[in-house]
Amino acid sequence: MTYLWVAIGSALGGMARYWMTLAMAAVTGLGFPWGTILINIVGSFVIGFFAVLTGYEGRVVVPLDARVFVMTGLCGGFTTFSAFSLQSFELARDGRWLQAAANVGLSVLLCLGAVALGCAAAAAINAGVKTPG
Repeated sequence: MTYLWVAIGSALGGMARYWMTLAMAAVTGLGFPWGTILINIVGSFVIGFFAVLTGYEGRVVVPLDARVFVMTGLCGGFTTFSAFSLQSFELARDGRWLQAAANVGLSVLLCLGAVALGCAAAAAINAGVKTPG
């Protein structure tokens, strides 16, 4: 049953990624992969937030399948490391080295920041929770 939750989450995450990619392209154009960066930031925040909020000392208790659905399925289907890698390569291959470096730097720094922010937000929610025992 767990594999079914991963599959459903992956499908929903992939559809959300496709929608957000189109929405961002409509706003920013196709010259720079802003959609991929935003997707990875949002996905990084969500996985960090959910991991801490529903973790061992988290405030929200959910079944393992719910964690797998969100963290492996939704976030895995939504985030776009392979697309990020291809887009970075294509920018560099086309001689757009500054944009390639910006894509790599922004993606890594902003996504690490988003994970940290998600973890901190969930930790703030968890504050004051008494652990059993």
